[in-house]
Amino acid sequence: MACNPSEVDDMSANPIPVKIVVAGGFAVGKTTFVTAISDIDPLTTEAAMTKVSEGVDDWGDATGKKSTTVAMDFGRVGLSPELVLYLFGTPGQDRFHFMWDELVRGAIGACVLVDTGRIDQCFPAIDYMENAGVPFIVAINAFDGMLRHHPEDVREALDLPRHIPVVVTDARHRAAVRDTLVALVRHAMTMAQSTG
Repeated sequence: MACNPSEVDDMSANPIPVKIVVAGGFAVGKTTFVTAISDIDPLTTEAAMTKVSEGVDDWGDATGKKSTTVAMDFGRVGLSPELVLYLFGTPGQDRFHFMWDELVRGAIGACVLVDTGRIDQCFPAIDYMENAGVPFIVAINAFDGMLRHHPEDVREALDLPRHIPVVVTDARHRAAVRDTLVALVRHAMTMAQSTG
């Protein structure tokens, strides 16, 4: 069956959809990250935190946090006319990790957010991405605009191979989040080319 040339033009005008996962520990800034960059009102599944979750969830030093993601966050951002990213933020608590298999399915890569004040909380996300074979970068969330540790020190603390980028971001600022996503897309493309 012949294809109409105008249909080909319409198809090439459609941007390429790309799925990205934003992961990390509890209260690391995943919802803030997705919200800061999304071109649409993001879908969030925030629920109020209650005393019932004490002893179940590790609140760490995030005791002032009033709500938490219980399923996922979803946002959309056009990086260029040819490329649209669909962002899926994972829930941070261990008891919701069963959802990660569905969230990473079809993703080209993941951004693992790190709070250097609670660096141990990012290990489950890093381990998951490594075991699942998902290309990922590590993004140090500079809370309050402060970078407390040099990226290479964080790389060493996390025992990350040299090929995994470690970047600094601020989940509250669109430009910083955009730069982080560009770094992730570049890394995912590099990984795809090296294995293809």
